[in-house]
Amino acid sequence: MKNTLKKLLSTAIVPLVLSCTAEKQVQPQITVKGTEFYKGEKPYHYIGTNYWYGALLAAKDGGNRERLAEELDQLKANGIDNLRILVGAEGGTQDFTVTPALQSKQGEYNQNLLDGLDYLLNEMGKRGMYAVLYLNNNWEWSGGMSQYLEWNGYGPLPNPNIKPNTWPQFMEYTKQFHKCEPCIKAFDDHIKYILGRTNSYSKKKYTEDTTIMAWQVANEPRVFTADNEVAFTKWVNGVVDLIDSLDKNHLICTGSEGKAGSADDAAIFERTHNNSKIDYLTMHTWPKNWGWYDHAKPKETLPPTIDKTMAYIDEHIAIAKRLSKPIVLEEFGLPREGESLSKQASTADRDAFYKAIFERLEKSIKNKETFTALNFWGYGGTGKNNPDNGKWKKGDDFTADPPQEPQGLNSVFSTDTSTLNLIKEYNKKIK
Repeated sequence: MKNTLKKLLSTAIVPLVLSCTAEKQVQPQITVKGTEFYKGEKPYHYIGTNYWYGALLAAKDGGNRERLAEELDQLKANGIDNLRILVGAEGGTQDFTVTPALQSKQGEYNQNLLDGLDYLLNEMGKRGMYAVLYLNNNWEWSGGMSQYLEWNGYGPLPNPNIKPNTWPQFMEYTKQFHKCEPCIKAFDDHIKYILGRTNSYSKKKYTEDTTIMAWQVANEPRVFTADNEVAFTKWVNGVVDLIDSLDKNHLICTGSEGKAGSADDAAIFERTHNNSKIDYLTMHTWPKNWGWYDHAKPKETLPPTIDKTMAYIDEHIAIAKRLSKPIVLEEFGLPREGESLSKQASTADRDAFYKAIFERLEKSIKNKETFTALNFWGYGGTGKNNPDNGKWKKGDDFTADPPQEPQGLNSVFSTDTSTLNLIKEYNKKIK
């Protein structure tokens, strides 16, 4: 009787244990095979978004977890399961920069924001979503490389949004980062700290969490000038080696704009990314910033903008083919009609631009080219912006546009139904 009861209990318990185990199973790891992403054993193609402020929104104190949950559900409902996210800002004391910062001082961390990053990843994991996490920034809006330079004795950060500072002055200043040994060490220490973390909600080590698709060296790391290629390459390879030594489970990429971040030289982009530990390539395109698109002359400038964008994509597809890596267009955007910040302004030109890119992606996937995925810039969700206010200030909602830019300039909001329907349509086509 005792043995029979034991057998019956074990038979009843086994399905229960298996059921619990199934619930706890992690989502498939994203890997690279040849020039394809794979989600488990199936090819993985996506139209994702930039959601850089996600960890700030997820913070227990000062965040808005209700908004976060609503927006993650909105994204998922539109087939968007890949989010490109800033790990955290540095400094946070200047105008037009992200505040609060993850590191207000070098090596001193805001635990509330780390908890926010944990919470964000846990919520994404529940929804089967993937994160591309960038660890630094070439630009001033989140502190980034220029903040490391200021911390390590290179003089005040010349914020180009504050006169009399200029963009050329800022870029010349930031170029010093690639040779700044204490800066490089501090950033290496930051990488070790973040990759050494265990999520306080899921209890998973970051290095073992399949919600993370990839670690990205930085947002738009730039060579700046051709004579800086050697220093840049040494630095970026050092970072890639470090990440690889700490984490064998996740993909690594640089976050480059491509040719535009390589002294406008495609050959430099190819050389600086000829590293077997860089798992995939990235490219960005910004027609307004690059002088291709003029909102005052949309009919005249939109068609050539699309042509130039296609040529830029094609040029990078060829490089990715030579390097045998997949490539992602992970930033692209276009303003609303008349460069209006109003949510009611037309997105017809933006939708046409998006559609052309989506069609090119669909063609690439069909023809088994290297161009395999997208992240549009970016999702503003339910964030409130004031069309008359312009740039972000402390206390404002975060939207997709970084603080130094007019809020709503390139944001896709939850009310942009035509754009979201287009994204949903093409996400279905490519998956």
